[in-house]
Amino acid sequence: MEEAEKTFENEQYRKTYWHTCSHILAHALTRLYPDVKLAIGPSIDDGFYYDVEFSSSFSQDSLKDVEKEMRKICNEKLQLEHFELPREEAIKLMANQPYKLELIDGVPEGEAISFYRQGDFVDLCAGPHLDATNQVNGVGLKLTSCTGAYWRGDEHNKMLTRIYGVGFPTKDQLTAYITAKEEAKKRDHNKIGRELEYFTTVDYIGQGLPIILPKGARVIQVLQRWIEDTEQQHGYLLTKTPFMAKREMYKISGHWDHYRDGMFILGDPSDEKAECFALRPMTCPFQYQVYLNRERSYRDLPMKLNETSTLFRNEDSGEMHGLIRVRQFTISEGHVIIRPDQLEKEFKDCLDLAKYVLDTVGLLENCTFRFSQWDPANQNKYEGTPQQWEAAQAAMAKILDDLGLDYKIGFDEAAFYGPKLDIQYRNVYGKEDTIVTIQIDMLLAERYGMVYTGDDGEKKTPYIIHRTSLGCYERTLAYLLEAYAGSLPTWLAPEQVRVLSIKDSVASYAQGVVDKLAAQGVRVESDFSSNTLGYKIRNGQKEKVPYMVIIGEKDMENNTVSIRYRNGEDLGAMSFEEFAALIKGVIDAKEKK
Repeated sequence: MEEAEKTFENEQYRKTYWHTCSHILAHALTRLYPDVKLAIGPSIDDGFYYDVEFSSSFSQDSLKDVEKEMRKICNEKLQLEHFELPREEAIKLMANQPYKLELIDGVPEGEAISFYRQGDFVDLCAGPHLDATNQVNGVGLKLTSCTGAYWRGDEHNKMLTRIYGVGFPTKDQLTAYITAKEEAKKRDHNKIGRELEYFTTVDYIGQGLPIILPKGARVIQVLQRWIEDTEQQHGYLLTKTPFMAKREMYKISGHWDHYRDGMFILGDPSDEKAECFALRPMTCPFQYQVYLNRERSYRDLPMKLNETSTLFRNEDSGEMHGLIRVRQFTISEGHVIIRPDQLEKEFKDCLDLAKYVLDTVGLLENCTFRFSQWDPANQNKYEGTPQQWEAAQAAMAKILDDLGLDYKIGFDEAAFYGPKLDIQYRNVYGKEDTIVTIQIDMLLAERYGMVYTGDDGEKKTPYIIHRTSLGCYERTLAYLLEAYAGSLPTWLAPEQVRVLSIKDSVASYAQGVVDKLAAQGVRVESDFSSNTLGYKIRNGQKEKVPYMVIIGEKDMENNTVSIRYRNGEDLGAMSFEEFAALIKGVIDAKEKK
């Protein structure tokens, strides 16, 4: 790497820096805990971690001692030296490290095994690394937490201790990072979503199965109705399909072979004579039956099918987080069945619709795009021939390049049946997940016998675009709560207006205001309690209610309402008609306030 490239703005350098930090962490642990068993220690999007097994207790309080030892190692200016060994010597070197031995066992026979040495510490590693430990600034190091993590992410394996950390070239950068993390904690949907009563979880119901409370359910309902109406305007036909199907359907699509471990299965999958069902992890094979309901002509295409689909995926327990990754979720799923000559236009239309939706809810500006491709060296993971994959990926690459879209390549991230454009979004902690996906499928239509009669009278096989407009509603709710710190835009807010009375004598007039707003479709609540006005206002602000309508005797006498916004801005007194027009304009325009 050139010297000019050694900057934290360069992702490759940043990842290399953090990878070296993970080795310094492991080195420090071996000094402080000589019998520690090391597993893996990669760089990640937001720092690094190392998974280890201790024979004695280790807790959050232990991190400071480890940090201190890490700084010593940085100051020792140890060179990082790369070397390789044949299998037998590698096994001998790692004889006391069972997790390393398991990793060595996975290296193909005859392939040299890579190590890095720094001083008296050696680790199994492919690299890359910095040249020396003093290239990591010790004062910019911070171990952030330690948690449990199953070896290789498998809950049937041993629970290890995962130590997370981060490192920066300067102390100021570390301070800025810590400040940003504190702000992230305040915005974490797991915190504010529970405090504002949008959702909750119950241990005896199960992990990844949140209870969406009335506020959260209202927001999701608003989003779903808007998406369904918007998709109808774009020519989509609404479907309603079963939540489960026999395994035979999933065998046709390939999901039974490629996705069975992620499915909830009802019955014995090993008994081929008995009926066996599975809850659906996707909607595509179900919607294909709509197309197959009768013969189709080239004039019928494109056929755009959409559904507000409830899906079920058996996520690993370690992967689940609040509303972002759950086992049951609802998605704005759709499939566009097309002639090959319609691919570019319809793909662009799907992307334009997704961008419009994400922009309207205020999430687009923080999105990135990933062109997810297959790995030809891992063909067991995918359906189709290399020629089919090359054709599909070339078609998508041309579309994306013609659109001038700025995207990254996601190698080995494709769906098992085709490449996809993933619209990625980071939560407040920097963890990236897919919020919307648009996929090109040139395989499954043939498997299900989907054909149409072309203009030449010949039977032809259509292509399919798998797409979402907004993706998972639960995940979107989480991102919205974080992006707006709980203060959702008025058009989305579960409670848009709260009417507050100053005295009992104005209660009847105030109730009339409530009734008129409700009649106009505004989501309005009231507080006519005996609490002080200041308390009522603070309560409304705490609950992030966009508008508070304050009714006093002067308002009743003058037939007005006094308006206060949730940020404390006093909009003063106005007629009811003026306020009704104001809030209707804000809601109809879907303003981001």
